[in-house]
Amino acid sequence: MTNEAPQSESDRTHGGAPTGWRIVFFGTPDFAVPSLRALVQARERVVGVVTQPDKPAGRGQKPTPPPVKLVAQELQLPVLQPSKVGDNPELFAALRAWRPDVIVVAAYGKILPREILEIPPHGCINVHASLLPKYRGAAPIQWALLNGEQVTGITIMLMSEEMDAGPVLLQRSVFIEPEETCGELQARLAREGAECLVEALRAWHAGRLTPQPQDSSQVTFAPALRKEQALIDWNQSADAISRLVRAFAPNPGAFFLWQGKRVKVYRARALEDAGSEGTLPGTVLEVEPRLVVACRVGALELIEVQLEGRRKSAGSAFARGVRWRPGDRLV
Repeated sequence: MTNEAPQSESDRTHGGAPTGWRIVFFGTPDFAVPSLRALVQARERVVGVVTQPDKPAGRGQKPTPPPVKLVAQELQLPVLQPSKVGDNPELFAALRAWRPDVIVVAAYGKILPREILEIPPHGCINVHASLLPKYRGAAPIQWALLNGEQVTGITIMLMSEEMDAGPVLLQRSVFIEPEETCGELQARLAREGAECLVEALRAWHAGRLTPQPQDSSQVTFAPALRKEQALIDWNQSADAISRLVRAFAPNPGAFFLWQGKRVKVYRARALEDAGSEGTLPGTVLEVEPRLVVACRVGALELIEVQLEGRRKSAGSAFARGVRWRPGDRLV
């Protein structure tokens, strides 16, 4: 007879029993939710959650809790929502009171100061949505799509004071589907990241991982994108615009201006054989059975669009509604 509990499906999947470590989780948006759930489902000991403050959202600008807060409350975990993480003695004291062995960070949204990084004896572990050292920064998924990458991935790393520069514990590559949007890829990477997190955490606890320094000669950056960068320029190639649409879908949405109103484009496809040669960029080429617009190089099929103040619709249905005709200009 042994005193060992039978292994759960999670234990078998992630390579071993729970670490027993006291874990504090930092995270804010939807991307972080699968990681928090995975830790709890894997029977890891999450003793507290730190997320950003509620923020005004929607037409009424009503204070809205971040997704991680809602899940933490559902799981009956204590939650802190500090307005700042630097120079915050009250936060530092609260974290020390939780006595974390390790801190896990997934898209928290703020850089953690040295005072926090030094609290857990086994370090701070970060879930990052790129294959570091490529795409350090706040928007790795969007930049991978903008740049036409075919492969991205997840990196589990030990955090340092320099942003996304710490040694790597585990990486896993993920292929990007040809027309995948940021929202779709983010959801896949969030699930992959959650699985990698539990696997890396247990391997780190068991002494099976050796942190690998990043190659500083291969560093690229992925700074946060501004909403105005989502403006479609028909003087770009159809391929570049289709990548822009994917990178900004579903939020905030790539857009162009028509009669002073924004038209958001949620799905589009670059076409090579749409007869756009010699046509001015921004000219409507087809409205039936598809909506096609000329670009500097090639043409773009607008699959799903939304005029300001209206619902989303198929491109061809939208064109019929606003009575566009071949030859109309959208600039």
